[in-house]
Amino acid sequence: MWVPLLVAAVTPGISLLTYFYLKDRYDAEPIRNVLRLFIIGLLLVFPTMFIQRGAVLWLGDSPFTFSFLISGGIEEFLKWFIIYFTIFNQTIFNEPYDGVVYTVAVSLGFATLENVLYAFAQPADPLSLLIRALLPVSGHALFAVIMGFYFGKAKFSGELQRKMLLYSLALPILAHGLFDYIQMAFNASWTWTIIPFIAMLWICAMILVRKALDISPFRYVFQDEMVKPSTNGQ
Repeated sequence: MWVPLLVAAVTPGISLLTYFYLKDRYDAEPIRNVLRLFIIGLLLVFPTMFIQRGAVLWLGDSPFTFSFLISGGIEEFLKWFIIYFTIFNQTIFNEPYDGVVYTVAVSLGFATLENVLYAFAQPADPLSLLIRALLPVSGHALFAVIMGFYFGKAKFSGELQRKMLLYSLALPILAHGLFDYIQMAFNASWTWTIIPFIAMLWICAMILVRKALDISPFRYVFQDEMVKPSTNGQ
């Protein structure tokens, strides 16, 4: 019985990671590097839980404090920290969309283990796992797209790097905080608010994905290679 439950809990994160990975059509990242960041995201769950527990005891768990500081603040900062100190300054980070790929990998690793723990910690039915796939798991992916986009901007923006790095941290914290705050503060009516909110996040994420791909330095190289065969055949 535990195998189908595990598969159901893991599938959303793997599917979303595959989706965003395949969007990188100009210079795809080595799969081993993406998987390494995914595993780091998995392992990040445990120190995050420990830090959040201490923060709740210190700061309390009011909706605002928990949403923006303890949940959104701590989780997004730790993901940001991992990306900045493991990937940002590496030569493999060579186009803006790489920021999206690696940040999504860390975030979905985190979300996947979180989903597995949820599935086994309490009785989980297919409907509850579907809701988690549509909301918390996809939410982590969308916060990561925002973070990764601004990491990509920071990498190639020269004198604006510090400003873009600030955006790469502050905007995901804001989005994550609002996501959690809606669920905590709106009580029974939260579903009517969270659905348009997550839809808006998807729209914004797709716009950022397109923008990151449009400014790839490999875009024109890729287009030239696509044109050459037809030119030679004339």
